Amino acid sequence: METKKYVIAMDQGTTSSRAILFNKRGEIQSSQQREFRRITNQRETTVIWDASTGRPVYNAIVWQCRRTSDIIDKLKSDGLSGYIQEKTGLIPDAYFSASKIAWILRNVPGVKERAKRGELRFGTIDSWLIWNMTGGRVHATDYTNASRTMLFDIHKLCWDEEILDYFGIPASLLPEVRPSSSYFGETERFGGAIPICGAAGDQQAALFGQCGFNPGDVKCTYGTGGFMLMNTGREPIHSQKGLLTTIAAGEEDRVSYALEGSVFIAGAAIQWLRDEMRMIRTSPQSQTYCEAVPDSGGVYIVPAFSGMGAPYWEQYARGTIVGLTRGVSKDHFIRATVESLAYQMNDLLSAMKEESRLSLSTLKVDGGASANDFLMQFQSDISGVHIERPQCIETTALGAAYLAGLRVGYWKDRNEIRSNWACEHEFVPTIAPENRKKLLKGWKKAVKTAIFWAQEEENDTV
Repeated sequence: METKKYVIAMDQGTTSSRAILFNKRGEIQSSQQREFRRITNQRETTVIWDASTGRPVYNAIVWQCRRTSDIIDKLKSDGLSGYIQEKTGLIPDAYFSASKIAWILRNVPGVKERAKRGELRFGTIDSWLIWNMTGGRVHATDYTNASRTMLFDIHKLCWDEEILDYFGIPASLLPEVRPSSSYFGETERFGGAIPICGAAGDQQAALFGQCGFNPGDVKCTYGTGGFMLMNTGREPIHSQKGLLTTIAAGEEDRVSYALEGSVFIAGAAIQWLRDEMRMIRTSPQSQTYCEAVPDSGGVYIVPAFSGMGAPYWEQYARGTIVGLTRGVSKDHFIRATVESLAYQMNDLLSAMKEESRLSLSTLKVDGGASANDFLMQFQSDISGVHIERPQCIETTALGAAYLAGLRVGYWKDRNEIRSNWACEHEFVPTIAPENRKKLLKGWKKAVKTAIFWAQEEENDTV
């Protein structure tokens, strides 16, 4: 491999596509990014396409879309929630791919019949990219992406026939499932035959990029959504606290599991301030406004624009603002929005501590919003943990690069990868415990208000 100088990673995010070139030290040598209006994401977003032409039969249904909530309600009323969680490690929700596939099969004319005839293919975005980059020769995914479909048995490592039957999904529609660090074919889209040797869901890739190789290692990604993962080793932990059990990225014959907490709206709340509310011109500008006031003026914002994920799982919750007074300014409003990211992550961290029975004193962070020093300090304060931000916060792409590089021998082993990790900045708690307790009490009241709104809407009462 001495002739191989770089590894290129494709990072397919929710609002942009990026290609990043890494050297052997895990350093970024070059990157290109393009934003797009149509949202998509590797793990749950659903695409169904024609196996002959490669053309999608319908627009991709993004992970944030709630149109399939009624399908999930029906599944729960049919008594399948326990079976779903036991087999897939997931809590039934419109977030995952299964109900999205079912919706397309039921609502797009002719698709159900074509799927039965074996003419169509389903994939999350990783499968869609692999299919296109290999010229339609490979229809595959990896364990991490498969484990987010709500169709995959994470213990037997295969598609679950009973769940497929319930949703009416033909097995021929589904991709082959392989380890994250595997050979997925070759692409010639970059000026020559280049092997595709790594694929992973964005959050599992980030855990790998943060060198979260051992049980108890935890990372938190602040992207469009917010995601916290803890490596739990070779044995899965079935959550009783609203967390998900999922498969961690790994190499051949090394299947590890992770606990995950997912927040639907994190960095997207800052984008909301920028694009819809027009309170800031750029996302980084939010830090300046947050630092202009000593606190949020008693305001709490629960950004449940797409329902609430872990640990609450209230799909009908909607955004809620509480604590407004005449003295609240634009600065307070922006600060309350940014603080909401930290509060939501603290909910996940608290549940993870209880579930794992481990003392988690250090949290590794990454993702675009982790560059916000105010947010990171507030996270440290409100959670009472040390926070380590690496020099390279593009850990999703880095993790995918590491998985591919290990497969082809570019990196010898995990120890060589671990030596690349370096801390750029550390944040330590600075507020008094009583202040932390008071702030968290206010947040819990705000969350209860958002959930009460959802329940009242669902019951259609006044």
